[in-house]
Amino acid sequence: MSVTSTSPTTNPLSDFAKRLRANFQTYALIVATVIIWVGFSVWSGGTYLGAQNFSNIFRQMTITALLSVGMVLVIVTGHIDLSVGKLAGFVSVVVAYMQATYWPKVLPGHELLTTILSVLIGLAVGALYGVFQGYVIAHLRVPAFIVTLGSFWILNGAILLRTAGKTIPANQPFLSVIAQGYLSPLVGWIVAIFVVGLLFITMFISRRRKVKYGFDLPPIYQDLTRTAFFAALVVAYVFYVNQYNGIQIPVLLLAVIAVAVAYISNNTRFGRYAYAIGGNREATRLSGVNIRGNIFMVFVLMGFLCGVSGVTLASYVGYGTIAAGTGYELDAIAACILGGTSTLGGIGTIPGAMIGGLIMASLTTGLQIMNVAPAWQYVLKGLVLVLAVYVDVYFKKNR
Repeated sequence: MSVTSTSPTTNPLSDFAKRLRANFQTYALIVATVIIWVGFSVWSGGTYLGAQNFSNIFRQMTITALLSVGMVLVIVTGHIDLSVGKLAGFVSVVVAYMQATYWPKVLPGHELLTTILSVLIGLAVGALYGVFQGYVIAHLRVPAFIVTLGSFWILNGAILLRTAGKTIPANQPFLSVIAQGYLSPLVGWIVAIFVVGLLFITMFISRRRKVKYGFDLPPIYQDLTRTAFFAALVVAYVFYVNQYNGIQIPVLLLAVIAVAVAYISNNTRFGRYAYAIGGNREATRLSGVNIRGNIFMVFVLMGFLCGVSGVTLASYVGYGTIAAGTGYELDAIAACILGGTSTLGGIGTIPGAMIGGLIMASLTTGLQIMNVAPAWQYVLKGLVLVLAVYVDVYFKKNR
C-alpha cells in the first residue's frame, strides 16, 4: 500500500481572514472615518463632503498631525510629551515676531529672505528645545511626564512674555504660502502620477527583498490589490481637491514628513531600537542598545517637528497669539492612540496616527458645521479618546 504525500495548499479565504484579524484595528479606523464622513454629509445636506470643506478638513489636520508624527515614537518608547502644543505655539510666536518686528528693521524690503530666515529660526528653536528636554529626560533621568509638564508652563510663560498680551501679525505673502497655498491642478496630477509609480515600485522592491532574505512571500495578487487600492485613494484625493483649488501645500508637507519618519521608524536602527525599548526595555539594554542616546534623539526629533508645526501654525493663522498651541498636545496624543499607538509602549505606526488625526479633524469640523456647542465637542472628544484606549488595552491583552 503506497502513501501519496500532498503539499499543503494555501486557502485564499483563510489567508484573507488571517490578514483581516492582524490588521483589524486599521480597517476599523478606515470604516469609522467613512461612517463619520457619510453621517455628517447626510446631516449637513451634502455640505460636509463638498470639495471646499473636504479640502479644509485635511488642511486643518496638518498642524496636530505633524505633532502626532513625532508623538508616535515618543509613546512607543514608553514616554509622553505634554509640551508639544505650547512648543509649537511658542515657535509660531517667535516666527511672527521675527516677521513683524525684527526683520523689517534689520533687512527691510527683503521679504523672501526674511521669511526663509524666520522659518529656519523657528525650526532651530524647536530642535534646540528638543535637545534640552531630551538631555534632561534621557541623561538626567527625570521622568518625561514631569519634564514636559514643567515645559508646558515654562513655554506658556514664554509666549506671554514674548507677546506681552498682544497679537503679533505674521501675514506676509511668502510666509502665508506655507499653510495657505495650493498646487495647480496640473502640478497636482504630476504629483499623483509620481506617487502612484512610487507605490508600485516600492511594492516590487519589497517583494524582491523578501525573496532575498528568505521571508514568506504573499501571492502577487494580494500585493497588487493592496497597492492598487492606495493608488486609487491618491488619484481620488487629487481629483476631488482639484475641484476646489488643488492640493494643499501643508498637506503635501505633512505627507513628505510622515513618509520620511515612517521610513526611519521601519528601516533604520534608530526606529527599530525605539520599538524595542518600548516593548522590553530591560532586554533591549542587555542587548547592548544605547537606550539613553535613542530616547534623546526621539525627543530631538519631536522638538524639530514642533518647530515645523509652529511654522505652519504661524502661516495658517497669520498671527502669533497668547493662546497659540493651546490644546494641540491633547489632539496629537488622541490621534496617536486612535491610530493604534499603545499607551503601554512598543506598538504604533505613523499611518495609523495620520488616520487618527483625520478622524479628530473630521469630528471637529462636522460638529462645528452642525453648530454643536464647544463644551459638547470637548465631551465627545474625551469619550472617543477613552474608548480608543479601552479598545487598545483589550486587543493587546488578547494578543
